[in-house]
Amino acid sequence: MEDVSVRAVLRAVEVMHERLGEQLTIDDLAGAAMFSKFHFTRIFQRLTGVPPGRFLSALRLQRAKNLLVSTSMNVADISVQVGYSSVGTFSSRFSRSVGMSPTAYRRRAGFHAATPTAVDGTDRRSNARISCRLRLLEPDNVVIFVGMFAHRIPEGRPVRCAVLSEPGQVVFNQVPFGTWHLLAQSVSLDGAYAGTGAGLADRPVSVAAYGPFTVQADSTIATNLELRPSQDLAPPVLLALLDVRKYAMEWISEAPGVTRLGYERSAAA
Repeated sequence: MEDVSVRAVLRAVEVMHERLGEQLTIDDLAGAAMFSKFHFTRIFQRLTGVPPGRFLSALRLQRAKNLLVSTSMNVADISVQVGYSSVGTFSSRFSRSVGMSPTAYRRRAGFHAATPTAVDGTDRRSNARISCRLRLLEPDNVVIFVGMFAHRIPEGRPVRCAVLSEPGQVVFNQVPFGTWHLLAQSVSLDGAYAGTGAGLADRPVSVAAYGPFTVQADSTIATNLELRPSQDLAPPVLLALLDVRKYAMEWISEAPGVTRLGYERSAAA
């Protein structure tokens, strides 16, 4: 039965990709999956972690990201091509999800210059601690980003985050209260040393997720995340990638034998 459900959801995701510019409804997607609307919505969220409408919205923004860095189309035309009737609505949602405006995303070739953080990523009333050990299914020369987000899709500014140059452990202390998702992505540094940057912003990533989990005053949470290549049923990573060229140049300039350490960052940092 699980294989039947996976194939059904994959059919719906394929329709999303094919018809991103159309006003698709849940009925359309459930029909593609050949399930009732209620059953389709339930299995879609179970297999992807998000509702169908939220997944579709993320695919639209992901396609917009690709068009911004690979074409000269103007923002208004891109917004129409990915299914928005208002360029203002598109720009607002893009900025909130990706962490910068469409124009800035294009100007920066799809990169964040530095790790973004929320306005307030620390709750000084909290003694909560989250420990996460990160592993890569396919070890590589990478930058690994891990952050705490309010939603399953990593978008906008995380409340806490860290960047590492190799798999290892990250600890967040004084974590803010609330319900969160821990999300990680790795981007290969291969090719970054040449400094060309061509295609780097849109390269495939490996991802992993944990949550939702609830943080209270004295919570102590420990988990392991194994990053795997992103699959068709994984929600897109909307947050703009870190500029791996920047990290490549920093790390290759280190003296031989220096251990590469990630760093934890919060709004107080």
